[in-house]
Amino acid sequence: MVRVARNREPGVLLKQVAADFGISESCLTNWLSSADADDGGRPVAAGSENAEVRDLKRRNRLLEQENEVLRHAAAYLSQANLPGK
Repeated sequence: MVRVARNREPGVLLKQVAADFGISESCLTNWLSSADADDGGRPVAAGSENAEVRDLKRRNRLLEQENEVLRHAAAYLSQANLPGK
């Protein structure tokens, strides 16, 4: 599939190639990226960059969880202050 996507005719979109194979466009894009990295077409992130990305993703996940807690707390407190309840 990667070879077909790379050698497609001009004007043929990745979306169409993916649809022909019954997969999503994002899946095909990921496969192309992996194949490029395997072929040396693009450099793979260094170990320190991988660690930094992993740390940033962990931090992002923590911040998203904190935001979710704050959203629930705000909703609860706003209902508690309604008159007549």
